[in-house]
Amino acid sequence: MTALKGYQKKHLRGLAHGLKPAVQIGREGITDAVIRAIDEGLFRHELIKVKYNEIKEKGLKEAITGELTAKTGSVQVGMIGHTVILYRRQADPEKRKISVPERE
Repeated sequence: MTALKGYQKKHLRGLAHGLKPAVQIGREGITDAVIRAIDEGLFRHELIKVKYNEIKEKGLKEAITGELTAKTGSVQVGMIGHTVILYRRQADPEKRKISVPERE
């Protein structure tokens, strides 16, 4: 996935404002089930929130988020408190629900 520009991330954060977390990560951290759930959520919705329940250290959350984005092919749009917003563009143009703005 290509890197998003600041205005694109801001647009996506605005769209994610009303969303509830689709996946919650507990003390077990990243498991195969978590990866599958995030992958499925991104496939269906393109934009999801993931909540860290038991993880409070910022550095650990950032490391886990980096691993999640690498394994799911997504991009981190933002992190607010214990919640991270992930985006992955739908491969099928007919199934895309989100239009990311472009500037020249």
